[in-house]
Amino acid sequence: MVGTSAVIESMSSAVNGKEVADVRFDPTAVVPELVPAVVKSEGVDAAVNGGGEEQEREIVLGRNIHTSSFSVTEPDADDDSTGDKEAYMASVLARYRKTLTDRTKYHLGYPYNLDFDYGALTQLQHFSINNLGDPFIESNYGVHSRQFEVGVLDWFARLWDIEKDEYWGYITNCGTEGNLHGILVGREVFPEGILYASKESHYSIFKAARMYRMECEKVGTLLTGEIDCADFKVKLLANKDKPAIINVNIGTTVKGAVDDLDLVIKTLEDCGFSHDRFYIHCDGALFGLMMPFVKRTPKVTFNKPIGSVSVSGHKFVGCPMPCGVQLTRLEHINALSSNVEYLASRDATIMGSRNGHAPLFLWYTLNRKGYKGFQKEVQKCLRNAHYLKDRLIGAGISAMLNELSSTVVFERPKDEEFVRKWQLACERNMAHVVVMPSVTVDKLDNFLDELVEARSIWYKDEDVKPPCLASDIGSKNCCCPHHRVIS
Repeated sequence: MVGTSAVIESMSSAVNGKEVADVRFDPTAVVPELVPAVVKSEGVDAAVNGGGEEQEREIVLGRNIHTSSFSVTEPDADDDSTGDKEAYMASVLARYRKTLTDRTKYHLGYPYNLDFDYGALTQLQHFSINNLGDPFIESNYGVHSRQFEVGVLDWFARLWDIEKDEYWGYITNCGTEGNLHGILVGREVFPEGILYASKESHYSIFKAARMYRMECEKVGTLLTGEIDCADFKVKLLANKDKPAIINVNIGTTVKGAVDDLDLVIKTLEDCGFSHDRFYIHCDGALFGLMMPFVKRTPKVTFNKPIGSVSVSGHKFVGCPMPCGVQLTRLEHINALSSNVEYLASRDATIMGSRNGHAPLFLWYTLNRKGYKGFQKEVQKCLRNAHYLKDRLIGAGISAMLNELSSTVVFERPKDEEFVRKWQLACERNMAHVVVMPSVTVDKLDNFLDELVEARSIWYKDEDVKPPCLASDIGSKNCCCPHHRVIS
């Protein structure tokens, strides 16, 4: 690993007592990514091997960035005349750009759309745009983008069937903030309510439960990853005396499973919960913006008794910075909001200051693509996801793709260096590829070719077997030696 001192030493040399850029420094060079050490999981994570026995999973921790960080140093007294510091920083940034370009080529495991061009917005980067406070109430701070933010919110309100005078929302700093806000609104509406979330919900849901000191019931899931409403019913009946706050996943983190919203509502009603005794938050981080454009899918709409919906803006939309959209019913927000004289506005958000550039990026993309543009991109993603799944199965690799998803789950690669190269997200014996608009067939072919070649090395010894995924994705999707023989 190249440390900071080594980087600086290789980039500069002493000339007359001054640090100047080394002519040998190559700004296009890429620091090789080394695989970090592993640590024992202490039983938190367990992997299930082909024999059905639990074994301890070693968790690979990320690299210690202190070993490769770039120091902040004071400029020399005469730097104004020599420009050495500027040359040094330009070299570092050029090198970093090359690293970003290289790593972007191998980006498959996380749901980010990297296909965007916001050159038209560079003219606005010289402004400190802050949308602090309520998006619908202008504060004393005048350098804001509320007019763009509300335009974006209205677009999503139309998508989810709620009138302008019936909703409240804002553009968040990330998807997690949307979940934190949705659960908080539910908690404020029902202070004594119990939070119900499937065990495959995003970790931010359980973070919300800890932060708000909420009683939380973790509900089981089906093999697909969607909530098991039979188990949900059992847990509801055990707590009939308390209101229910439910997180519904519109695409789970690992398997891309979509919880059956209609069945969740029916289960609540069957258990005696009237509509004024439950609050549903829909976590649509990725698929919340994809599902409206998939034919014959159950609809997420405020015409149903839901309380809030959130999506991420940096995922399917493709913003260059993390952001998100959170919508709730206007009738609920008064339980959370308070007037702030300092702002000359009302506060009902999680954060105080909010990124005023994010609404500009969202507004620009929504205007350029529109509903038809997103529909084309959704169809492309689903088509490419089926292509990937079919090729994996054809190569004898366990794989699963949920009907309403572009997340392909497959056998976890044996080599962690391979995992890091392709930036795969892994859990137990599973890994997944999230097929986004920026993921082309050529990129998938390159990944598949490397994976097939690597597996021929990993499993060349007959005593070393691929993992069994039957307990994770079902025996019909498992291509381990045991289930391959059975099928």
